[in-house]
Amino acid sequence: MSSRPAPAPVVDPEAILARARLTFDIEAEAVLGLKNRVGPSFVDAVRKILEVRGRVVVMGMGKSGHVGRKIAATLASTGTPAMFVHPAEASHGDLGMIKSVDLVLAISNSGEVDELTVILPVVKRQGVPLIAMTGRLESTLARHADIVIDAGVAKEACPLNLAPTASTTAQMAMGDALAVALLDARGFGSEDFARLHPGGALGRKLLTHVSDVMRSGDEVPRVAPTATLSELMREMSSKGLGATAVVDGTGRAIGIFTDGDLRRKVETDADLRVLTAADVMHASPRTLRADALAVEAAELMEDHRITSVLVIDAAGFLIGALTINDLMRAKVI
Repeated sequence: MSSRPAPAPVVDPEAILARARLTFDIEAEAVLGLKNRVGPSFVDAVRKILEVRGRVVVMGMGKSGHVGRKIAATLASTGTPAMFVHPAEASHGDLGMIKSVDLVLAISNSGEVDELTVILPVVKRQGVPLIAMTGRLESTLARHADIVIDAGVAKEACPLNLAPTASTTAQMAMGDALAVALLDARGFGSEDFARLHPGGALGRKLLTHVSDVMRSGDEVPRVAPTATLSELMREMSSKGLGATAVVDGTGRAIGIFTDGDLRRKVETDADLRVLTAADVMHASPRTLRADALAVEAAELMEDHRITSVLVIDAAGFLIGALTINDLMRAKVI
């Protein structure tokens, strides 16, 4: 006896778009509703976390667990040491990860998840502070907690009012609010963020210095002011920088000459054979110190529409050079 396949669902474009828009409305309302739910307990939570000498241990089951992993990652990346521990694994040995110097942030919309509530007495006996993020202030989780953060929502976006949707969005937003409040309270700045994100674009911009990307030693083209134009061109070609520094007898940078300068000079009627580096150079060239950020070099080049810059020490002696291509290779720009 053959069975017929179930008919494909009827796709109503207008109904689909209407449901999507209603979902946005419900979840936006849920997040905005949190503004009226934060109060003294939220401040107490921030204060308690700031006092903790260990880590914030985030716990949650199901969808709340997925949100908890994200909250733990956000806390850790913004200056608050944190990790996620799965409640089910905690009751089978992972409770050993939680130390008395830590703090537990437990997330559950209902506050009655068995895997979580069963370990709450153990956590409390260890003397570990417990912050609950829940939608039910009378729940088991809330009763065990030292501090309760209200993340309740009026309804889920799910038309059955069953699947965690608006509630998990609210949890995510509340976790972000907590992380940002902590970040601000700690005075956590962009350089701190960069140190925790060395592989990202911001990390490269804030951690890469001119000394990390510049050319130095024999790689830096340089000529004396008395060098002929022919000598100057040979130095530029041999070093492949597209420019050369002009230095005085002590090694101080007094000028620069670029490929663009050469092209413009060729277009004039000047007798190139009699010209010296002093005749064609740009005096008082744009320079940077080696300890400057590489992003500062990029900004200097962009502001003055140049493609190379000389690097000098505190006394003005030439110690390096870099081009826009060097910055691109280092992924600073």
